[in-house]
Amino acid sequence: MVGKALATIAIVAGATLAVGTPAQATPPGPGVVGTITWQTTVGQTDYILREITIPAGQATGWHFHNGNLYGRVKRGTLSHFDATCESDGVYPRGASIQEPGGPRNIHIGMNKGTGPVVLKVLYVLPTGSPLSVDAPNPGCDFE
Repeated sequence: MVGKALATIAIVAGATLAVGTPAQATPPGPGVVGTITWQTTVGQTDYILREITIPAGQATGWHFHNGNLYGRVKRGTLSHFDATCESDGVYPRGASIQEPGGPRNIHIGMNKGTGPVVLKVLYVLPTGSPLSVDAPNPGCDFE
C-alpha cells in the first residue's frame, strides 16, 4: 500500500515539476483562490496538489510553509520575492518553482501581469500542517 502511494506521489510530483518590522500579517489579495485537486498522507507527511489562481495585480500575501513546495506555472508570469524585498525569481508559463519550508523562508508571489496567474503546486508538509502560515510584511514597499 505504501509502495503504491509513493509511486503515485512520484508521478504527481514529476508531472508538477515537469511542471521583521510590521506587526500584522498580510492576507492574500482579492480573488486569490486555491483548490485542492488531490491529497494523500504517507506516514507523517501530507502530499497535497493544489491549483492556485492569482488575478492580475494581486498577490498571495506574505507567508511561509512548514514543508517544501514544488510548482509549475500553467498560465501567466509569477513574480516571487523573499523577505529581503529582493526578487528571487520571475517564473513565466511552463517554469518550475520550488519553495523551501520554514519561518526563515517568508515570501510573496505577485501577479504583475494583465491576466491571471495559474499555478499547480505540490505541498509536502508534516501531517496536519496548514497549507501556509501568514507572515507580516518584512518592510517591503512594492505591494
